[in-house]
Amino acid sequence: MKFSIKKGSPGKQRSACIVVGVFEARVLTEAAKILDKNTNGYISRILKNGDMEGKIGSTLLLHYAPNIICKRILLVGLGKKSKLHDKEYKNAVLAAFNALHATGTADTMFFLIDDPVKNREITWKISHVVIFAMESFYRFDRLKSKKETNKQHLQKIILSTTSQIDIATGNQALQWGLSTAHGINLTKDLGNLPSNICTPTYLAELAMTMAKNYKLKVTVLEQKDMKKLGMGSLLSVAQGSRQAAKLITLEYWGQSKSKKPFILVGKGVTFDTGGISLKPSAEMDEMKYDMCGAASVFGTLTAIAQMKLPINVVGIIPATENMPDGNATKPGDIVTSMSGQTIEILNTDAEGRLILCDALTYAERYEPEAVIDIATLTGACVIALGHVASGLLSNNDELATELLNASEQAIDRAWHLPLWDEYQEQLRSNFADMANIGGRSAGTITASCFLSRFTKKYRWAHLDIAGTAWESGKKKGATGRPVPLLTQFLTTCAAKKSP
Repeated sequence: MKFSIKKGSPGKQRSACIVVGVFEARVLTEAAKILDKNTNGYISRILKNGDMEGKIGSTLLLHYAPNIICKRILLVGLGKKSKLHDKEYKNAVLAAFNALHATGTADTMFFLIDDPVKNREITWKISHVVIFAMESFYRFDRLKSKKETNKQHLQKIILSTTSQIDIATGNQALQWGLSTAHGINLTKDLGNLPSNICTPTYLAELAMTMAKNYKLKVTVLEQKDMKKLGMGSLLSVAQGSRQAAKLITLEYWGQSKSKKPFILVGKGVTFDTGGISLKPSAEMDEMKYDMCGAASVFGTLTAIAQMKLPINVVGIIPATENMPDGNATKPGDIVTSMSGQTIEILNTDAEGRLILCDALTYAERYEPEAVIDIATLTGACVIALGHVASGLLSNNDELATELLNASEQAIDRAWHLPLWDEYQEQLRSNFADMANIGGRSAGTITASCFLSRFTKKYRWAHLDIAGTAWESGKKKGATGRPVPLLTQFLTTCAAKKSP
């Protein structure tokens, strides 16, 4: 797929299809007005017949309009002009690309980056049109013996504008969107792979490939290495699996190593049965998605490496299965974490925090600027926030605010939950320093309280993506979240630190 930016009048363009917008009450956008004038009111006459009202996401395809050289015009409903926000804009753009895919269109002039979106600049629209376009193209059919018939003919997308634009700045925004989309797609691919393929070893091999392609530094710790480091908590989860656990680190140094790195820690449970605390069988197949935190770290590193972001970032991925073997950890067992703190395991299905806590202690050696862990951690987060927002908890309000701002900019929403000391009491154990669960109430918060006990030496935030990392039902598949949020956050941080 080729993307480019071009300034020009829509009536003078040779294209298989020109895309323009229509607001509610049949109000034409500027580009649509130009086309309407060039076609002697052809568009206005069509709309007056009632074929389209301009409702958000509606489309109308016109063929061989008079006096212009393009074959088709695609009208896209943008809703009320005064209420065009980013979510509505996304819906309209996706509707446009879905309509384009249903035609034989090989190229398009896309005149929707001029149209006003509340509080969004044209560079934002350029970046996100690219991301939305790539989303519309995404398919995961690599494991099917017979591939689905590809009805997508679109090969060339020209983001067009009738207004003044600095092409260099526009191209930079385009490349940002393309790099982010590539990171999202990698994250989706990893999440969608079955666990008999996407094992801890598979993730380690992927890390090595990425290190070679993007000139990153990679380290893979084996179980014997983790044992020497005292990672008893992480290894306790791996005890029941025949797949060897790995601790994977990928280091991206986009500026001087004297600058402290940001650390991304991704939960990499490649399949979670719950262990001895076995999960119900219904929808257990979706537990292949329990490594989507790790997948998002791979995706974010791909994005920032492709755009050569001037920032230092280290990805740490604890990877293992959680299986109910005869050697598996049992409820009531007590393990010692790398930090020296002991943990009474009351529920082996609360395993994500057990692998993350040792990875968070391991992160101390980098003396980080900040650490963000990403995990499909708690079903409680799905109950609290549904599938719209990721849960955000932090020991630093400034860091939390920066992540919330990034989530709004990226249309990848998060919601800040409290991390008050009163919740710590629920983790009390009679036999160890802490229990690994705190009961049914406030499950997302107490899970984060557990992690916070291993993050005393740096700024830290936790993203619970249990409700946002994948979709179920007919749309079943990984979403690629929160790669947009993380990429936007790191981009903003890099801009602040640039001279």
